[in-house]
Order: sequence, then structure tokens, then C-alpha cells
Amino acid sequence: MSDKSVPARPLIDLRSFTPARVALGRSGASVPTRPLLDFTLDHARARDAVHAVFETPRLVADLGALGLAVSEVRSRAVDRRDYLRRPDLGRQLDPDSAKALARDAAGPCQLALVIGDGLSAAAVHAHAVALVSRLLPLLAEGDAVALGHVVVASGARVALGDEIGAILGARMVVMLIGERPGLSAPDSLGAYLTFAPKPGRTDAERNCVSNIHKAGLSHDEAAFKIGWLIREGLAREVSGVALKDESADRVPRRIGTALPE
Repeated sequence: MSDKSVPARPLIDLRSFTPARVALGRSGASVPTRPLLDFTLDHARARDAVHAVFETPRLVADLGALGLAVSEVRSRAVDRRDYLRRPDLGRQLDPDSAKALARDAAGPCQLALVIGDGLSAAAVHAHAVALVSRLLPLLAEGDAVALGHVVVASGARVALGDEIGAILGARMVVMLIGERPGLSAPDSLGAYLTFAPKPGRTDAERNCVSNIHKAGLSHDEAAFKIGWLIREGLAREVSGVALKDESADRVPRRIGTALPE
């Protein structure tokens, strides 16, 4: 039975709850001028995000201010056009980068962090450093997780983290990367976690924390979820479909604790 004392909210009020394009109105057979101009602007912002220059010196300096030593690598995509036309090249390290990374590897580590431009360098510039600054204290709590390497990767696709993690001997790799821009969020960052990374891992073997941006998941919320998945993944020695995000309901296991029979 409906409560007639509660007035029906006009459809236009839905716009205060979502950045999605709802209740745009109509002008003849088309939309009004303002929504059309807004669409054109958002489309331009999405295109700009895809082609934005990845400012690696700035990113390395900002990460250094957090006390992190950073290695720089690039994929086999020689430029942005190559990157967009050949996704496979963005999943493979440039040979010189692979050799340099192997020289930097000092032995196996628990965790490697890779920050790649992906399809939105704007997302990395806007959110990566702030997210890392909130993640580091969570990794240091209690049974601390040792962050062995931090790598900034240009021309990166998600799977590039698998090769990087394998070279560094990481038990787990976390890839922070710019997601494909949408018309409501051109600067959305994603985090992909893979246990026992190696070339050939599939998306089913990763966990993803996505939509990290001002109108989506906050830096604090994302850091909490990522930290929980790192600890639980290392404890269970799994990631992907075998590891569900139960961060809202459970405390992660102690790393190294065996699962019950």
C-alpha cells in the first residue's frame, strides 16, 4: 500500500543523485541546446584524457616525496597511436626496460606496485599519488606487508603488470591504471591485483577496484578495499574469482596463515 503522504519526486530530481544523463528534456525531436553542449564538452574531455601526456617526472617526484624509490619502464608501444592501435604491445615490456628492471630486482618481494597511464593519464595524475599515500599506512599496520618495488610504466595495459611482477619476483602485483574515459568520468582510476603474476594471466585471475574518482569511490574507500584484498590474497595465495571482496564484513587473515580444511 503506497504512502500518499509522501509526494512523488519529479523526474528531474534524479539528476541530483547521478552524473548519468537522465531527465534531459526535449526540444522538438531532439534534446535541448544545453544538454547537447554538455554532451559535446564531456566527449571532448574524454578524448583529451585518452591523448593526455603522461607526466612521469612529476609522478616520480610526487612518489619520491612519499619516501618511495621508483623505477621507470615503458611498453613496446612506441607512441600513443601505436598504443591505441596495438593493445598487445601495451602488454609487453620494451626489451631495454625489461633488462633494466631485472638489474634493479634485489630478490623476491611480497608486493610490487605498478602505476601505468592506461587510457587516461589524467586519472593517474588526479588520483594515484593520493591513493598511494592512503594505502601505505594500511600496509604498515599490524602484520605489515612489505612493498618491495614501485614502478611507473608508460604505454601500459593492465597485463603489463604481470611481466613486471614476474621479473621482480613479486608474490602479488597491484597495477594502478587510468581506465577508459566515460562521458561522466574522464579521470577514473582502476586498481588491478594479481597473485603470483606472470605473463599469460587472465582477467579472471585478477581482482579489480574501479571507478576511483571524485564522483565514485573515494581515495580512502579505495585504499581500504585494496589493502584488504592485498592481505587476504597473500594469506590465501589467490586472486581473481577465487577471492571475493568481503572487506565490508570481515577482517583479513594474517598473512601466511593456512586456510581451514
